[in-house]
Amino acid sequence: MLTYELVTPERLVRQGAAYMVTVPGVEGDFGVLEHHAPFMTVLRDGPLKIYATDGATPELVQVSGGFAEVNERGLTVLAEAAAAA
Repeated sequence: MLTYELVTPERLVRQGAAYMVTVPGVEGDFGVLEHHAPFMTVLRDGPLKIYATDGATPELVQVSGGFAEVNERGLTVLAEAAAAA
């Protein structure tokens, strides 16, 4: 399972483990699975999709601005704002 956290300047919005998280990057949406190659990118406004299991209906969280980083610990999304979609 992929470990992820979604953080805004005000609070920790979500954290946990998921099968996959799809992130709205400035160059397009990208999916992050466990053991993804490390990288960092800028976010665009759009839905962050959290899939608990393979084939599950995603939980949607609308994010605005910020950055996403994938490293050996998992995915960290640092958004300017986030709200349930």
